[in-house]
Amino acid sequence: MITRNPSLTDQVKAHIKELILTDGFEDARIPPETELAADLGVSRTTVRDALSRLQSEGAIYRRQGAGTFVNQQGLQIKSRLEDIWSYEKLLEDHGFEPSVRVLAASKAPADSPTAEALGLNDGDMVLIIEKLFLEDEKPVMLTINRIPTHFLSGTDYADDEAAPIYEFLQDHCDRSLSYYLSEIIPVALDADTASKLGVDPGTPAISFDEIGFDQSNEPLVRATSHFRDDLLRFRLIRKRSGA
Repeated sequence: MITRNPSLTDQVKAHIKELILTDGFEDARIPPETELAADLGVSRTTVRDALSRLQSEGAIYRRQGAGTFVNQQGLQIKSRLEDIWSYEKLLEDHGFEPSVRVLAASKAPADSPTAEALGLNDGDMVLIIEKLFLEDEKPVMLTINRIPTHFLSGTDYADDEAAPIYEFLQDHCDRSLSYYLSEIIPVALDADTASKLGVDPGTPAISFDEIGFDQSNEPLVRATSHFRDDLLRFRLIRKRSGA
């Protein structure tokens, strides 16, 4: 039975997704909405909304006159690039047991790309948090977050530097991260970054260079993330417009 918490549709979606991943549906066929609604103790509308989200993600597909089915190809999509997730959750979705290590946390004047991205003046200070995400002590990704110090509500944040950045911004800047403007960049890792990730200098990798905004469209953070291409791959389903 699904309890009626605020995000009921999300709960139903997560429940159905779990059944999909554990082969809980015979012949990979999703039961009718009325049957699911009765089993879960929710409305048919809630089930329909949950199924629509799963279809949008590519986890299921509908065949006219035949029903709704699990999309095995869509299940290869572990994380949706348009969603904001913690990197711990990203690694879990890819079958890893993650840990995080804070490599450095210090205040420094913003460099030119950061000042431009965050609308800062020359010499404005930022808090720089550098973190390494690991699987069984093997580095998988490296992140650098730069937060203007004038957003910080105090100095008692040292124990929270390992937290996901959206939690850190909420707890210590009283700001909510609404969305990222992201640029995906193929790079050859420099010697310092390669050393931290345990690979050779010049190793190809995918990097995200992102600006995080709050709901008022004010830039809050500039984030740079490097991913080991040999351990982590991103997939997506591209659809024809209107399909």
